[in-house]
Amino acid sequence: MTHLKSSVASTLTRRRALTSLIGMGALGVVPWATQAASSGAGPTIVQIADMSAGQMDVSKDFLTGSRTAWQEINAKGGVAGRTIAHQTLEVDGSLASVRNAIDVLKKQPQVIAVCGTVGGPAAAMVADLLRRDLPEMPHIAPWLQAPQETLGDNTFAMFASRQAQITHAVQSLAQVGIKEIGAVFATPADFSNYSGDTQRVAQSLNVQLKTYAPVTDLQQLASSLNNESPRILVFLGGTPELHQFAQGLGQRSGQRFIVAMSDVNLQTLLQLGLPRQAAVIATQVVPMVNSSLPVVRAYRESLTRYFDEPPTPQSLAGFLSARFAHAALQRADGTLNRANLMLTLQRRTPIDLGGFRIQLDEKQRAGTFVTQSMISSDGKLVG
Repeated sequence: MTHLKSSVASTLTRRRALTSLIGMGALGVVPWATQAASSGAGPTIVQIADMSAGQMDVSKDFLTGSRTAWQEINAKGGVAGRTIAHQTLEVDGSLASVRNAIDVLKKQPQVIAVCGTVGGPAAAMVADLLRRDLPEMPHIAPWLQAPQETLGDNTFAMFASRQAQITHAVQSLAQVGIKEIGAVFATPADFSNYSGDTQRVAQSLNVQLKTYAPVTDLQQLASSLNNESPRILVFLGGTPELHQFAQGLGQRSGQRFIVAMSDVNLQTLLQLGLPRQAAVIATQVVPMVNSSLPVVRAYRESLTRYFDEPPTPQSLAGFLSARFAHAALQRADGTLNRANLMLTLQRRTPIDLGGFRIQLDEKQRAGTFVTQSMISSDGKLVG
């Protein structure tokens, strides 16, 4: 596999690109393309990544983590001495482009699994299409936000669902005595997918909930908040939308605490800048990037070796997704193919990735690990 190392300049270019997208309302679309990290007919892992404006920041970091892991894995002998090819299929977030990617898979018998599909909406589409069109294809560790009960038999999720993230966020607020919160939904899709979960969790914890339905201008919505509005807001949306919303808060007096989900990239928000009125708490589905867990230390060391990117929860998630797939490949009996890998995954044997334990069974088919980090009002990352 080709040794890749991006420069600090390329990192800043990507951040500037995201800033430009935010300035344009994040309405651009990245054309669909196929990129192969290596060629040949050997065992191949495919990763489908949504590079649309709204998902680019998460997907770029997640891919960086995945590529870091596969380079490290192959540098250490791959699986039983065989190099595992890592191929990326980029989509634009539309159903048509995701279908196109699945059609590409159908023509590649050497592909033994799809691993680390990102972002959330694309992961849900891929899971559904693979369940119907390629049920024999293992779908490993996608960045999936859908409830665990919607997963097909060939999808093996390892990250906590959006439902679990909302529960953790609201529960943590209730435990410190917060009795009223707001819920801001960035898009109609976010409202449709998560408003019910948010309402149910709030009711179960006896927390009063004020819902802010999706609007065209999030900055205007934020600037319209008054002294009667909740001081703590659960935000359902991505980094560009949250940045727009936070800018509106800068036009108001008084501080607001924004509890975001795992799609929000705190490092990007730090670079873009936040008004002092906004303190952001991000729910994460992976350990802290400064953790002393062996797998997180290995992630930081490999990221330094192969890329000039700062550690982020999203790239750590990509790293862990690849390591999960590698662990399953190592346990597979016989020839490395879809059938043997599927049998191994269906056993749902606990896997310990250097201190990060994955325990999936028929009742709990997605991960449950959730923690939080915070950007304080003085612009410091805490946790």
